[in-house]
Amino acid sequence: MRFAHQLASLSGAGLVASSAVFRRQDDPNSCPGYTATNIRTSDSGLSADLSLAGPACNIYGTDLPQLKLDVIAETSSRLHVKIYDPDLNVYQVPEKVIPRPDGTSEYDDSELQFSYEESPFSFAIVRKSTGEALFNTSGTNIIFESQYLRLRTQLPQGPHLYGLGESTDPFELLTNNYSRTLWSRDALGTPAYTNLYGNHPVYFDHRGSAGTHGVFLLSSSGMDVKIDQTEQGDQYLEYNTLGGIIDLYFLAGPSPTEVSKQYAEIVGLPAMQPYWGWGFHQCKYGYRDVYEVAEVVANYSAANIPLETMWTDIDYMELRRVFTVDPERFPIHLMRELVDYLHEHQQHYVVMVDPAVAHRDYPPYNRGVEDGIFLKNANGSGVYTGVVWPGPASFPDWFASDVQNYWNNEFAMFFDSDTGVDIDALWIDMNEASNFCIWPCDDPYGFAEENGDPPTPPPVRDNSGRPIAGFPADFQPSSSARLMRRDMLKRQAGGMLGLPGRDLLDPPYEINNTAGSLSNLTIRTDLQHENGLYLYDTHNMYGTMMSEASRGAMLNRRPGRRPLVITRSTFAGAGASVGHWLGDNLATWNDYRESIKQVLEFSALFQVPMVGADVCGFSGYNTTIKLCQRWATLGAFHPFFRNHADLVYNGIPIARHEFYIWPEVAEVARDAINRRYQLLDYIYTAFHQQTVDGTPHIKPLFFEFPSDDETSGIGYQFFYGDALLISPVHEDNGTDVTFYVPEGEWYDYFTFEKLPASQSGQWNTRHNVSFSEIPVHIRGGYIIPRRIESANTTTELRKKDFELIVALDADSKARGTLYLDEGDAIEQPATSQISFSYENGELSLDGSFNYDVGDVKISKVTVLGCRGEHGGHGGHGPPGGQYWERHGGPGPYGGHHGGPHEGGCGQGPFDVQISLAGARKGKLH
Repeated sequence: MRFAHQLASLSGAGLVASSAVFRRQDDPNSCPGYTATNIRTSDSGLSADLSLAGPACNIYGTDLPQLKLDVIAETSSRLHVKIYDPDLNVYQVPEKVIPRPDGTSEYDDSELQFSYEESPFSFAIVRKSTGEALFNTSGTNIIFESQYLRLRTQLPQGPHLYGLGESTDPFELLTNNYSRTLWSRDALGTPAYTNLYGNHPVYFDHRGSAGTHGVFLLSSSGMDVKIDQTEQGDQYLEYNTLGGIIDLYFLAGPSPTEVSKQYAEIVGLPAMQPYWGWGFHQCKYGYRDVYEVAEVVANYSAANIPLETMWTDIDYMELRRVFTVDPERFPIHLMRELVDYLHEHQQHYVVMVDPAVAHRDYPPYNRGVEDGIFLKNANGSGVYTGVVWPGPASFPDWFASDVQNYWNNEFAMFFDSDTGVDIDALWIDMNEASNFCIWPCDDPYGFAEENGDPPTPPPVRDNSGRPIAGFPADFQPSSSARLMRRDMLKRQAGGMLGLPGRDLLDPPYEINNTAGSLSNLTIRTDLQHENGLYLYDTHNMYGTMMSEASRGAMLNRRPGRRPLVITRSTFAGAGASVGHWLGDNLATWNDYRESIKQVLEFSALFQVPMVGADVCGFSGYNTTIKLCQRWATLGAFHPFFRNHADLVYNGIPIARHEFYIWPEVAEVARDAINRRYQLLDYIYTAFHQQTVDGTPHIKPLFFEFPSDDETSGIGYQFFYGDALLISPVHEDNGTDVTFYVPEGEWYDYFTFEKLPASQSGQWNTRHNVSFSEIPVHIRGGYIIPRRIESANTTTELRKKDFELIVALDADSKARGTLYLDEGDAIEQPATSQISFSYENGELSLDGSFNYDVGDVKISKVTVLGCRGEHGGHGGHGPPGGQYWERHGGPGPYGGHHGGPHEGGCGQGPFDVQISLAGARKGKLH
């Protein structure tokens, strides 16, 4: 085993002189750093003691005089570097939130090597195969204080960095005078260059053909991550955190996809979602009563636009109180009839649940007090009170010993399938946690009254004379609303709870929180959890803790079924429990554009792949026909696909924009959803693979073409699975799009035309792209399974036959996969995992065929890029490329048409059943 000591000679590792600007006149660069002693090596790594190398500077807290260093090669591609206090009093992220990965590896087998200088202590992570430094702290001393950590690494010039979410900043991070703040915040409008709802302290450093690596700082502390250059022009990235420890995981890659998979090994693989979750969803804040919700369902049916799931915002609650229904506008018996109607029509229903429970004398609050699950005041007396939608409200302590049982019981009662609202999935919001009361919020009751929280419900509508098509007679509106029937953690060793004596409200180092004070518009940060932790340290995990509890509650009421839970606030590892919608965006072209890069970040970088934006825009402005058209075509290629709109913005009502409102949008949305549904099994297969090994199912171009320098800065194109390149029009009201096509064989998805070789490896401009179109290209070398036609629900879709699109590469080969299961169970009783390959003019399929799909079969095959046998050209097709098709047709063999003559891409009979009954393998030759 060898540990290098000389850092200056490392490739790309020039020494850095610091010139950062800080909020105090005291110079952090005067801090002495640490000296490494008692260095011990083992088969898997290294450990050492770190001692303060000089007088303490105590610039933003108290310098810790003694630290420990552990370096462990956990796998051949993952190196764990941890610097912490020997007494284990400094806060660390609990195992309850992110269970640490198991295992150690031989250090000598690691692709990542640890080099260090003893005094002042600094270290570098070096790629063994190239000798290049990937992370190098030399030149800037480490600061480890009670309320402040600083760690700086050198970077090469012109780095390509990604991650450090959540934000709407450029997809490729800026590298000059740039700062990214991580502190969960309720962020209406999701403005750029501000901290938003979630926190993912991981970044990818992409160095082209030299490889890609990842760096994950396992910390929930508030932080600024600065990327800048020194006065000498040396590039760096610098962590400035409000506490915690230095807990770094280095991921070797070397491909971007491998980095993402390695990250998933730490934070957890994403949860598989129900098949129906890929259907189209509809919501709006401001539906006035249950009849209006039913009218939306009926209007979608009348417009022949597939609607899989209907959602209801907080409108259904009585005075915005969770676990209640408004007895006049959403009476429980009508809510149950609505849900029954949806289920009878193979559709689904979702409502919102917020974390804050009204601080009022009503059963959910009273039971919470009795169970002791609410956060207490800082002095330990009484339940802490903030202000949210129901007015004065209290917040669950997600670390409380009885909180899961409390949440389970509330869900079981309110969402009971026999007496309650039998929801199929869950939407959780406001879980940063949001608090309307402005700091210091000394009088939440007065604040709520002054600001009208909860708001006065809208007048009960006169619903006479408005029959709702398709709904039963006993559901139809009458002249008066019917009234509701009212029968209705363990601690880790050593504590790790945080050092005493800290200023938990106003720390000396101030992160750039857009809301100002750490406690402004959220839960105050000096509150203590039941297990002894403080909100100062756990704030960034509040939403993910709620997510885990909510997933548990959904599983408790529907054991064994995949719970679709969509949350607003996320932390590292959230994808193992939930999906994410991108928050309260605006109905602007900019927000339309930013949704592309945000989906890429969450899917490919953060491993939260069930993600999407509010299509057509949520708030700020009334959407336009053209924007809604474009967004419908784009949203159909995002994992989570929901139309949603606000009630009011700055006192101005936000107009409804369900897809059927405008005929022009209805036509576009209908076609977009149908395209999505035809491809649903293709993307379901890719998503399933991400839940197996972390391979991203939606990804940026540089993931697939890492050596192509042109791809590194592209944030407005993406791969949908491995085979489809999506290039949306992204200019305001535009009809032209310039997009990059990497080297290879490419085919237009809609026309099957082959792109000329001159357009491969080039930027191309397509003009006059109508508002119903989105450029999509098939990558040569892939086989795409898709349904032969769409359907109005995913249940009906599963009865449709498949077709295969075989897009040949330059060697006239192609491959593809298809995963099939029953779509809802966590533990599947039977699955099929089918591999397709095309070579030498022969199409074959192999794999497991255990899931019984009934009569569903592959009834059509289309081969793109056809040539004569042994590579000779033959036949005819659309301009720019040849194709050949075979249909099942009547009888066992069907027929074929188009493309080359016999002896070209294929000939002879073709018929295959993907079923337990009948043929398990088939060939076309």
